[in-house]
Amino acid sequence: MKVKLRSLIILTILIMATGCVNNTKKETETVIEEKQITAAEILGNPDYLAMSYGGYRDVDHGIEPAIDELKEDMRIMAAMGVKIVRTYKVHLPQATNLLKAISELKEEDPKFEMYVMLGAWIDCKNAWTGLEPDHDQESEANEGQILVAAHLARKYPDIVKVIAVGNEAMVHWAATYFVQPSVILKWVNHLQGLKEAGELPKDLWITSSDDFSSWGGGGAEYHTEDLEKLYNAVDYISMHTYPYHNTHYNPEFWIVEDNEKLSDMEKIDAAMIRAQAFAKKQYDSVSGYMKSIGVNKPIHIGETGWATVSKPGDFYSSTGSRATDEYKSGMYYKFMREWTNEAGISCFYFEGFNEPWKDSKNPMGSENHFGLFTKEGQAKYALWNMVDSGIFKGLTRGGNPIEKTYNGDEEKLMNDVLPPPTLNENAE
Repeated sequence: MKVKLRSLIILTILIMATGCVNNTKKETETVIEEKQITAAEILGNPDYLAMSYGGYRDVDHGIEPAIDELKEDMRIMAAMGVKIVRTYKVHLPQATNLLKAISELKEEDPKFEMYVMLGAWIDCKNAWTGLEPDHDQESEANEGQILVAAHLARKYPDIVKVIAVGNEAMVHWAATYFVQPSVILKWVNHLQGLKEAGELPKDLWITSSDDFSSWGGGGAEYHTEDLEKLYNAVDYISMHTYPYHNTHYNPEFWIVEDNEKLSDMEKIDAAMIRAQAFAKKQYDSVSGYMKSIGVNKPIHIGETGWATVSKPGDFYSSTGSRATDEYKSGMYYKFMREWTNEAGISCFYFEGFNEPWKDSKNPMGSENHFGLFTKEGQAKYALWNMVDSGIFKGLTRGGNPIEKTYNGDEEKLMNDVLPPPTLNENAE
């Protein structure tokens, strides 16, 4: 009963926020006929860099970013060459307000260009309720997510180019909410049916964004008939890869041989090259599985990133894998952009800005610090060269000009950088 009531409340709020969802077919067809750049032309195009984006600036996730704040962020993203951003859910106003903000920016400047990969959050039954999650049944709230995502795609066909059904919704380590592939397949087919009926833009791409293992790149437990059907149903595959997390969970690629005759900086740089290779390996594992089932579709990276701060004593800190700092994050960003741009792969880098709500009880928790910018708008090491080139001149975040972290002092930054542990150190 509580779930049904929650779904009803969500739908009511969203319908009020976004307007009537019952557009007439005539109105829909008029909008769809407008000539616009398509997802097929955006994804894999290095002139259209991709970024994951939330925009939440407060520890309290209930405090929504204002439209002016969203505009501020979109101007910053556009300045660095980002032209498509990814959102995650529609049951809160953020996605709706982001589309409004982009639309207003386009009205203010017809040359302004920004597109959206719109996420529809998918849960299993009893997710986030305190009850035992039922991974074989879906949440009743899922229907509302799809309903609103479809409405927003109709309302903003010039901006919404992709709908992603679920975020890491099939991977088994998402133990509080994951669903079976049949649930994702159901809603992907539903949206594809709306396209066929002319109720959604025919060039709108439908996918699901999930861990590489969920797409068949990991264990055989994911190799199911429904996953094969999902491969055939989506327009492209959106996969996640996180070498950063694997510096703890699968550290073989990360740790240094005890007799390695390299300086600390050489060890760090070599480790970051291996991190890029690790991401490529996971990408190739998905590609290999796809080909093994006779499918040939584009594969893009829906998420990858590297945290710059972690609390003392955690998996990635100085007493763990030593992966966390701005230098390594900057190298990873550089290597991933170089590889994916050259290979024609879109990389929705995670993420644009730090979001302090993600680990609200631990300000130094790594989940709060994946942004390329701090919450205050300081550009981290990955973007220092852009600050030097002046591309952020005149732009602000929260009234703060875009300046470098560490006051631009690279020597001070490097004091926080440690080489990966050796085999012996990792065994301790």
